[in-house]
Amino acid sequence: MNIQWMKRAAGAALTAVVTVGMLTGCGSASGSASAGGGKILYTVCDNDDAFRAKLSDGITAAAKDAGVTVDTKLCGSTVQDQVNDVASAKANGYSAIIVRATDASTALQLEVAADGLPIVFVNNMPDKSRLTANKYIYAGSDEEQAGQYQAQYVLKKLGNPKTMNVVILEGEKGHSGTIGRTSAVKYTLKDAGVDAQYVFVDYANWSDTEAEAKLNLFFKTGQKCDAIFCNNDTMALGAVKALKDQGLDPASIPVTGVDATTDGCASIAAGEMAFTVLQDAAGQGAAAVKAAAALGNGGTISSIDGATADGKYIWVPFVPVDSSNVSKYQN
Repeated sequence: MNIQWMKRAAGAALTAVVTVGMLTGCGSASGSASAGGGKILYTVCDNDDAFRAKLSDGITAAAKDAGVTVDTKLCGSTVQDQVNDVASAKANGYSAIIVRATDASTALQLEVAADGLPIVFVNNMPDKSRLTANKYIYAGSDEEQAGQYQAQYVLKKLGNPKTMNVVILEGEKGHSGTIGRTSAVKYTLKDAGVDAQYVFVDYANWSDTEAEAKLNLFFKTGQKCDAIFCNNDTMALGAVKALKDQGLDPASIPVTGVDATTDGCASIAAGEMAFTVLQDAAGQGAAAVKAAAALGNGGTISSIDGATADGKYIWVPFVPVDSSNVSKYQN
């Protein structure tokens, strides 16, 4: 799947004017007053991951700018806790819900629990069959585009080779980012005529320490690799560390990541990581807040920048980042 994004022009202003709330901990609920777009519940497993933290910050900032109340609840990795929070949203006065699903396969369960409230999914995309126009939508970036950008960079960097030994470090099993980014790397290399040998592919769960440990085990096999594709920057930094552990120059084997985190960009600037892809947390947060406010008011997403014609997606584009432009994205 290679979904088209950026199909709609910039959207209308939000009309809700209320205070901004922020809560953590499952089962808590906001008591703040609301008007216009009402209150929005944002439920997320945790903010331990660098990108999830930036996304939560982006949602909070966008809510403040728009004058919308967003209450955040951290529900750990327990699916039932997230379902319970969603199920109590209507009784607690929320008009819409933003969900970073703990498990995207539970989308239908979450939708039933919402009892008619619209849901904006972020950062973990459900299957398209679970999306309904202007009711249950996804706001984020086309995960396949990130993998395409990674593969295109490596192909150019290595001079369009006909064969390649490839390592892929994947994120969380079943996550839409893991699936989309990995599949796009593979089909982009194949479409370019590369005979790619996938000498090591394993989950490192977005973790630098897991990535480092698993790559160090791989190198003990004596196999060689020409490029290391990582589903996020944190794992890419672990890959860089593993190369150093083995006495290898990270600049000699392109290591690519996703997210353009502060540490990832610093590594590129230092000549270690080769490439990353900016996943615009602020842009995704703003899109999610606009969508939730509009749907909570009984409206549609049609006027929001990046909304697709079918009313099911709002796409925020990825941006390629390497040594030529990394300075633009360093904090």
